[in-house]
Amino acid sequence: MTMTTAEADKILSANFAPWVLDLGLSVQALGEDRAVLRLPWSERLAREGGGLSGQALMAAADTATVIAVSAARGGFVPMTTVQQSTSFQRAVTRSDVLIEAVLTKLGRRMGFADITLTDAASGALAARASTVYALMG
Repeated sequence: MTMTTAEADKILSANFAPWVLDLGLSVQALGEDRAVLRLPWSERLAREGGGLSGQALMAAADTATVIAVSAARGGFVPMTTVQQSTSFQRAVTRSDVLIEAVLTKLGRRMGFADITLTDAASGALAARASTVYALMG
């Protein structure tokens, strides 16, 4: 049975720290090996000059991976980030960001994902990330 976006949003609210929830992330779409989340634009997340902060983008990429793994597994399991690498390509100003996490390998104990972060208004690629997760449950 495929996880719904409402079920994935419940995983967000039940398993993430309050400061991550303050980002306002919402699940937009799910697949067997992927999740798409939306990070809404907020002045609170903007840096000097008006660009969305890298810390917010990295947290969004990390969170999207958890949702993608949960969708692939059919529900949340305890997991932890082992590695994350992020390359920023352009600033995002006054636009939501779409975060797509695609699982490249999911085993019993480890998960790997590639993440794209796209300016929702222009469609321009803002950043790329890769993550490695240890699955503990």
